[in-house]
Amino acid sequence: MSDDRSKQQARSGHQSRSPKQQPRAQRDPSQGAQSNEGEGNKTAAREYNQQTDRFANSGLVEKKAREAKEAVDGDEAEELAKAEAAGKSHSAGEDVQKK
Repeated sequence: MSDDRSKQQARSGHQSRSPKQQPRAQRDPSQGAQSNEGEGNKTAAREYNQQTDRFANSGLVEKKAREAKEAVDGDEAEELAKAEAAGKSHSAGEDVQKK
């Protein structure tokens, strides 16, 4: 920034702002961190839907389904049953770590 411009900004009370300090309308969404979108994050929903579609169209669904069936019916059955029971032992809203 030129010296004259710095002096002018100092006199007028304006200072340059970093991207985080800029009003939301002036932020460039490609700069990394997501802004708070409030209730119902449309960006996250769009990304989830795109990744889900990509997986569904990848040809891996049948392979992953077979792997899951083999795990449930095979050596991992007992461990998976314990994990399922642990998950069902508390409500979705309960904080497990407080127990």
